[in-house]
Amino acid sequence: MPKRAIHEHYGDPREVLRILDVPAEQPGPGEVIIRMEAAAMHIADLRTLSGAEGFRYPLPRTPGYEGIGRVIRVGEGVTSIRVGERVFPALGSGTFREEVRCSAQGCMPAPEGDAQQLSLLTVNGPTAWVLLEDFARLSTGDWLIQNAANSSCGRYVVQLAKQRGLRTINIVRRIDLFDELKSLGADIVLLDGPDLAKRVAAEIGSAPIRLGIDAVAGSATQRIAECLAADSPLVCYGAMSGEPCNIDFYLMFRQGIVLHGISFVRQFRHRTPAQVRQMYAELAAQMASGSLIARIAGVFPLERIHEACDLAARTGNERDGKVIITFGE
Repeated sequence: MPKRAIHEHYGDPREVLRILDVPAEQPGPGEVIIRMEAAAMHIADLRTLSGAEGFRYPLPRTPGYEGIGRVIRVGEGVTSIRVGERVFPALGSGTFREEVRCSAQGCMPAPEGDAQQLSLLTVNGPTAWVLLEDFARLSTGDWLIQNAANSSCGRYVVQLAKQRGLRTINIVRRIDLFDELKSLGADIVLLDGPDLAKRVAAEIGSAPIRLGIDAVAGSATQRIAECLAADSPLVCYGAMSGEPCNIDFYLMFRQGIVLHGISFVRQFRHRTPAQVRQMYAELAAQMASGSLIARIAGVFPLERIHEACDLAARTGNERDGKVIITFGE
């Protein structure tokens, strides 16, 4: 019988998350059953398990936002996908289980390649893509600045920006990250701190920085804003500090800095379905070829999901990369 993670109550993952043997999934009309190969674990999964504000769903449920696998059964009326094809399940399908049932229409074709890298396609990849495309008109040689540059999304930003001829200033909290980020294509890597704007200016002189990207919030938002050219957007896609964005009104008033929140799903509303699929296809091809890579901190079989949650909850050099769940044959 296939195994499945079941989230029954809100609280500590070791107390509210169980692995159960369940009957094989059967597809309804328009649905497919996917035998999972790998699934990515996100901070959002941990917040859902604990019942954090904004992350409460009807229980019981199976967590897991994204992953990759092969179709093993198809339902009535499904003609676009055949048994044996590799696919990305529809986003939010509950991928921490060996067999996922979801809409065939919501699935996307997946290439051959490293399942662990490809399991990260549907969240961090498109977030990095829309950060670079949707908020500023950037041209070859333009500068952008981001903090949390060693996050999975931050690493994707570095690599995608390099491909587009953009130059990046990357802010981190540990000096041991400098060489790795530069090997990915980072132009400048600096430690965060109260004199950040002064040190950035020392590196690039009067060159304008056209886009700011913030994943930390709190006082870090202000430090990124102080580096930006007038009338530049500052986009916040995370709150690693656990605090609200803190930015001085008079800085926004004088410089015309605009603070944006982002949801890549919301940004998709400005694209046609064909454009979204094309974006995913390009990202998937790069991941499959190894030209777009994420750092992986740990890989765990489904039966060790509690250990995976423990690692995913760590920060800094205690967890440098993503956590991946894998599934047996």
